[in-house]
Amino acid sequence: MKIGFIGLGTMGAFMATNLQKSQHKLIVTDINPAAAAAHLERGAEWAATPREIAAACDVVFTSLPGPNEVEAVVFGENGLLAGAHAGMAYFDLSTNSQTMMRRVHAALAEKGAHGFDAPVSGGPVGAESGKLAIWVGGDKAVYDQHKPILDAIGDQAAYIGPIGTATVAKLVHNMAGYAVQTVMAEVFTMGVKAGMDPLDLWKAVRQGALGRRRMFDRIADQYLIDKYDPPSFSLKLAHKDVTLATSLGRELGVPMRFCQLTLEEMNEALNRGWGHRDSRVTMTLQSERAGVSMGCDPAAIKAILAADKG
Repeated sequence: MKIGFIGLGTMGAFMATNLQKSQHKLIVTDINPAAAAAHLERGAEWAATPREIAAACDVVFTSLPGPNEVEAVVFGENGLLAGAHAGMAYFDLSTNSQTMMRRVHAALAEKGAHGFDAPVSGGPVGAESGKLAIWVGGDKAVYDQHKPILDAIGDQAAYIGPIGTATVAKLVHNMAGYAVQTVMAEVFTMGVKAGMDPLDLWKAVRQGALGRRRMFDRIADQYLIDKYDPPSFSLKLAHKDVTLATSLGRELGVPMRFCQLTLEEMNEALNRGWGHRDSRVTMTLQSERAGVSMGCDPAAIKAILAADKG
């Protein structure tokens, strides 16, 4: 089986290399031909266009900057779609848009080919070492058939659901990370301006409850099961803590926009009469605005956490 790989940038170069290390035969192309030099030296073939790769391969990967580049590679005059054939599987490893991947999936299906959104998480270090999460959306049976190839790229390939679901998971993951880092910048600047050495501050907070547990695991206790009584830590007490922190920021002249917004959310929840409930009850305000509900099965959550620890 020949595998096509399009996009040999920072991430793609490492992922393609790992496919070669697993003895897969590659056909590659990139907007910058020099990026393929090392892969060609290891025996990869060069293709002038994505169309040539699709015509010659049963499996094709792309690792591209975003939706615009994916659109050009797939739908361009000499794009993947022009060379796609029945049974071909296309995995886009980029961080893309759900709309684009649904469009790609539908266009390929008309030719009997299979499209998957397969964004990765782990950064360049993970791409080089093979310690990557790969979230995949599309046809489950076809995914299962090709999972051994995905395993050559990352150690955590996982089927998420229908086309587009993997993209949603990736965007939720990334947006959460960037929002948290913004808050981290706010609170750390407050701490340093209040007189703490940043290294001492970091060493201290790593030992707290937030530092000892995975960020996404924390929402399982109350938010996902939609249960805030009895509280693990009451909103009234949490409101006091946030008030103290934002007050200190004002005293020091430190802008804390995200933290101030957190306080406003808590104020709204207190005005609902929720002071005695768990502090995470403020998260239900956003659920109301979005018109969604959680209510996950606690047993199912426990099973997921137990499997991860095992």
